[in-house]
Amino acid sequence: MLIQEDEKNYYVQFNYHPMMIEVVKRIPGRKFDSKLNMWVVPKSYFPPGKYTQSAYVQIFANWSIKCGYERNVQKGAPATRPDVHYTLPPMPELTVEHGLKVEPYPYQKQGIAYGLQKKRCFYGDQPGLGKTLQAIGTAFIAKSWPVLVICPASLKINWQREWKRFTGKDAIILDDRNKNNWYRYYEMKCCDVFITNYESLKKFFVEDFAGGVTRSIRLKPEASLFRCVIIDESHRCKSSKTQQSKICYKLCQKKEYVFMLTGTPSINGPKDLIEQLKIMGRLDDFGGYKSFEANFLQGPRQASNLEMLNWRLWNTCFFRREKSKVLAELPDKMRQVIQMDITTRKEYEYAERNLISYLSAYEHADDEKLRRAERGKVMVQMQKLRQIAARGKISAAVEFIQDIMDSGEKLIVFAFLKEVVQAIKDVFPTAVTIVGENSSQERQTAVDRFQNDSKCQLIICNYKSAGVGLTLTASSRVAFIEFPWTFADCEQAEDRAHRIGQKDSVNCYYFLGRNTIDEDSWDIIQTKKDIANDVTGTDDQVPEKAVDAIMLKYSTKTGIKKKETGTAPFGHTEQALFSSVV
Repeated sequence: MLIQEDEKNYYVQFNYHPMMIEVVKRIPGRKFDSKLNMWVVPKSYFPPGKYTQSAYVQIFANWSIKCGYERNVQKGAPATRPDVHYTLPPMPELTVEHGLKVEPYPYQKQGIAYGLQKKRCFYGDQPGLGKTLQAIGTAFIAKSWPVLVICPASLKINWQREWKRFTGKDAIILDDRNKNNWYRYYEMKCCDVFITNYESLKKFFVEDFAGGVTRSIRLKPEASLFRCVIIDESHRCKSSKTQQSKICYKLCQKKEYVFMLTGTPSINGPKDLIEQLKIMGRLDDFGGYKSFEANFLQGPRQASNLEMLNWRLWNTCFFRREKSKVLAELPDKMRQVIQMDITTRKEYEYAERNLISYLSAYEHADDEKLRRAERGKVMVQMQKLRQIAARGKISAAVEFIQDIMDSGEKLIVFAFLKEVVQAIKDVFPTAVTIVGENSSQERQTAVDRFQNDSKCQLIICNYKSAGVGLTLTASSRVAFIEFPWTFADCEQAEDRAHRIGQKDSVNCYYFLGRNTIDEDSWDIIQTKKDIANDVTGTDDQVPEKAVDAIMLKYSTKTGIKKKETGTAPFGHTEQALFSSVV
């Protein structure tokens, strides 16, 4: 605690504590000076004959002792902002067996331990450090069943896959098929984890919204089953006025475990924390709204005592590690598959039926020339499927890109189709592009701006134009809306960020349309990485083995019997079909 004084005022500063706030508020005429980050107590307001000035100093000192703070009174010192530093507490160590099917990194074990200790907290690690694993691990060890996961729509499938991968547990995504009986799966001990998106909260859990007033929202009885709620990208609940924030607040009341995952809890400043703390049931730990406002929302930017706020958060319900701080524990490059439902499903299913008919004609053709022609049709239709799936991923990709940019980080996005590149560019007009129609000078200008301009966060690239040669180390994140046929080409694109000059571990995100040719292509890439040995540089040669493997997959799935004949080789015209250049 620090008390300074001049002829007219006392200037008081202390680490946050509700009792200390109450003590200061009892003094007539006190006010908070945001520039000094101190409470100002006028000496003229001291009641004569009741307390002396020194007695007030003693009151502050006594309360500071009760609150565990050291008294530091500087007589006659000028009222200047003191240099106060707060030491963050160490992270706890995990002392129990985790039982997960994937071994967490040491820093992730500490995050799990923190969650078990605090029970209602933020997982605030920088994006790419595995907040999902830490939250799942905490809930799994705590056996806090059933668990509700609330996340962006584009990440529902990913959460389902991660639960299975990390714990072996099946998770159910809530949809119209289980809208009225999802809770039966838990009652029958078939499932402990349920996943939904923000937009569906009202449909699945609200019985009466009562005009949208929070206190009047009535939840369905089965919503009370959950012991644990995990809210991914929780900064989407930063406003108290949105429907999703109000419902999240009602859902989390009286829950034993509430975990909020976000790399950007306060995008616009400390005020963004208020609703999230309220949802977690932690706002009272900061003295309530008025106390939070008085301490941390002062000044023209509504941001004050930020170091104190960070210290309070770490001690109460928050931790954050930067990638640079745990780099020694991370691999040089990490890949993550993000599955998502496509928005072009009807168009895709129609094209898929055409592919199957062409594939059947190809397999049953007797004449070699006819087989070659039918094979060409199959290839064209396979490429159409990839394009339709790519267009169906744009909406989810935009959501993902926005989250990365909100975190203040840069991102490299790869695609093939002009339509996809343009759609992303339309949403993010400040992004730069490297595509086929750009001149060499325009490409270099785009690279220089991305590398050197902190305001340029996004670069959208085409494989043919940017897949090799360029250095884009200003970002450690690479996202693939569309991806090549071979592992070698994927690596070439990843290495635009993973090269000399890169100081961070590189995260690579592959967007796969659920139940589309994307999944087959990805399986082939992973199981036949040796195909990459047959393809070099920027050669236009079509990776024939990969295409044959996917054709075989479709033949097997649809029951088409392959004739015992040779495979017609690709011609130059057919090769060009797979060289979509933006």
